[in-house]
Amino acid sequence: MSDDNSEITGSDEVDGTSGFSTDFESADLGDDESNQGLFDDLLSGEPIFENKEVLRPSYTPHELPHRSDQINKMATILVAALRGETPSNILIYGKTGTGKTASAKFVSKELESTSQKYSVPCDVEYINCEVTDTQYRVLAQLANKFIEKNEARIDDRVATLESLLDDVDEYDADAARRSADATAPGEDPDDRTASDPFDFVSSADAEPDVDGSGGDETGAQSGGSAVETEGSQEGATDAADSSSAASETGLEDIGGPGHDEAPTDSSALPPDHPLESTAFETRAEVEDRIAELEDDKESFEEVPMTGWPTDRVYSVFFDAVDYDERVVVIMLDEIDKLVEKSGDDTLYNLSRMNSELENSRVSIIGISNDLKFTDFLDPRVKSSLGEEEIVFPPYDANQLRDILKHRSEVAFKGNALSEDVIPLCAAFAAQEHGDARRALDLLRTAGELAERSQAETIVEEHVRQAQDKIELDRVVEVVRTLPTQSKLVLFAIILLEKNGVHSINTGEVFNIYKRLCEEIDADVLTQRRVTDLISELDMLGIVNAVVVSKGRYGRTKEISLSVPLEETEAVLLSDSRLSNIDDVQPFVQARFEN
Repeated sequence: MSDDNSEITGSDEVDGTSGFSTDFESADLGDDESNQGLFDDLLSGEPIFENKEVLRPSYTPHELPHRSDQINKMATILVAALRGETPSNILIYGKTGTGKTASAKFVSKELESTSQKYSVPCDVEYINCEVTDTQYRVLAQLANKFIEKNEARIDDRVATLESLLDDVDEYDADAARRSADATAPGEDPDDRTASDPFDFVSSADAEPDVDGSGGDETGAQSGGSAVETEGSQEGATDAADSSSAASETGLEDIGGPGHDEAPTDSSALPPDHPLESTAFETRAEVEDRIAELEDDKESFEEVPMTGWPTDRVYSVFFDAVDYDERVVVIMLDEIDKLVEKSGDDTLYNLSRMNSELENSRVSIIGISNDLKFTDFLDPRVKSSLGEEEIVFPPYDANQLRDILKHRSEVAFKGNALSEDVIPLCAAFAAQEHGDARRALDLLRTAGELAERSQAETIVEEHVRQAQDKIELDRVVEVVRTLPTQSKLVLFAIILLEKNGVHSINTGEVFNIYKRLCEEIDADVLTQRRVTDLISELDMLGIVNAVVVSKGRYGRTKEISLSVPLEETEAVLLSDSRLSNIDDVQPFVQARFEN
């Protein structure tokens, strides 16, 4: 993609969100009505969205309203990385939708761009532990990412060194031509060796070494390996003003064998020689360094996602991180899910790495919705991991309104929103514990509903429809992920309601549940356990279970469905085990007959 911002249109790339350009107006559909396909009518309306992606949780904006305090605190901790020091580990807490991940990603993006600006090696890696939830997967993913980075850096360095060799060849050819032009009449040019830069040293220097070894015998022995200036970055940077080869190709980051040794005297090289301001004395040293880098690249072995012992994966990850001098920030989102699934071994290994690393330094940022997850950590892990803690409070309605207004200016075309849309979205989300993600979902869904109905403006009714749709989507997802036994209990409640039974009690649910278990050959739980499952469904908001007193007959639970019946039944029947139930009516009839 071109570096010229003028070439980036609204749909090409906006703040890291890529897309593709579309031009429906200029499309030639012809006069034939048969050309009108399924999507043509849908595309004929005027679009409401300018860039829908800014309303998605994955989008990281340039500005995060009402989170400047937390962002500034993160920045003051991580600025140590730009000084080449190890930043303190950070734990970030807060409920869902309070801007934790967005703020952390924003700060990490700024950290990486600033590190490139000042040529400070700093890498940030993000892992979602809800997806990558075992020690093996976390270490394997990190190892492969750093192997990929190392290979890319080696390729860059090899390309730089090969370009330097080209410059040396060009210089030698130039020197040969000058030597031929300067040869006295009658003198045979073949009697001189013009391909070696040392042939053109002033008479005060040692006599040229015609075998191309790069100096007298003593110098050749002492400089047999690639010797670099002390502090490879500083040495090459100071020389950058006098050599375009070093400044343009970044030779200060090449490294090489013997880089800690004292530099040899390179005064024998002419001032305009390509190697004069580099860490290398001869062409052979450059070639040796290229071979060494290529050997390093060959030695890297990608970690498979399964099959290796965990200690081997850790060893590969450790070596990959420590290959270069750099500060590494590892961001673990939903860190409590990793601890819940795999214990604290991963955090223990990561938090103790710095005591063994020679070149790199590692810092950890943990993000969690659970304020108490550290209570279950080993005290040693807890002390090293929670060096700094940052809490993200929920947003209130006014703050959510500011966030939505800020995003809507980029997301929608002009005048696409009526005045009451943003306040209503903010009010609905504020009731859900100040969840900005919920507010953004509401606004985006309202826009989609308006666009589908080919409305020109999003109004309050679209927001209310979006609220119902999101709630239904949540129910569908919760029901779909229920265990089979809970699905059977819920199916029993649905069957009773479909057959006109009101104020359902636990015994009635248990009778139908037993017959459903027999139908699909599932284990039958005790009535007490079924009562517990009903309580769990009540907690999820799928059913409403109220304990009522029957006087002398004791107390019982009266159960009713809290979700749409038909949609919930359809989700249950989509389960392969429950779909085998052919005719459920006899179960209810049999229950009443008994």
